[in-house]
Amino acid sequence: MLDVPSFMWFLTVKQRRQIWPENGETRLLQCLHLTACLPRPCIIRNALQHWPALQKWSFPYLRATVGSTEVSVAVTPDGYADVVRGDRFVMPAERHLPLSHVLDVLEGQAQHPGVLYVQKQCSNLATELSQLLSDLEPHVPWASEALGKIPDAVNFWLGEAAAVTSLHKDHYENLYCVVSGEKHFLLHPPSDRPFIPYEMYTPASYQLTEEGTFKVVDEEAMEKVPWIPLDPLAPDLARYPSYSQAQALRCTVQAGELLYLPALWFHHVQQSHGCIAVNFWYDMEYDLKYSYFQLLDSLTKAAGLN
Repeated sequence: MLDVPSFMWFLTVKQRRQIWPENGETRLLQCLHLTACLPRPCIIRNALQHWPALQKWSFPYLRATVGSTEVSVAVTPDGYADVVRGDRFVMPAERHLPLSHVLDVLEGQAQHPGVLYVQKQCSNLATELSQLLSDLEPHVPWASEALGKIPDAVNFWLGEAAAVTSLHKDHYENLYCVVSGEKHFLLHPPSDRPFIPYEMYTPASYQLTEEGTFKVVDEEAMEKVPWIPLDPLAPDLARYPSYSQAQALRCTVQAGELLYLPALWFHHVQQSHGCIAVNFWYDMEYDLKYSYFQLLDSLTKAAGLN
């Protein structure tokens, strides 16, 4: 079920070029990015048809090409990484596993404690899976032209259906490309900040014991971190009544589609089992839109709306 408010646009490559015959993708993103105070998300269909990855990145291909390569894998007991649990902000355990083992788990041919998610966000495609780089572009040319820069990071994502990204925001312009399967996004514009609660939490991490159980261990010498304690899929409105005033947007990004997610938009992400995706992070401009959000954030805190 797709709930698409007026500020969510869906355009195919052909439609973009009918509107803007020359450099249609660049013109579109410039328009969306420069919209006063509130850049708009947009799903572009058929955006990746020229990527070899769209046809090649099956599990057998990944197994043959990079199966023996060790990758950083987030492991959690319930699929939720970077999440509030009690009075702690808990980060996932990190394991280095051959990608073939991750694929075996996804296909039910092997078992591993917890839920696995390849999600390391420091350009892990280049640092851990460089053999796959020739299957896609090193950046999105029309986006780089529109934003006036090249991406800071290119990340590879692969995981189980139970793997969930909790509600948060990033200081990056995000171009999220689904290669296989689908991703389910719940979005909030930055203007919903007064209705989205933040609290301070002691940082901790899951540790996986030799017995295959999980324990939560506090991170030493780390200050408390602000995080959103609310699950937008099952919000505790008795505790956070203001959230009922927020305007959530839900969309599904399917294989071959690209989601432009502007910086500072709150997002919660789920996926189909074995979904494969790549995203490009472009550093945001600290301009009027950022100042507007900082003002809104400060007024929210001063009014005690947190």
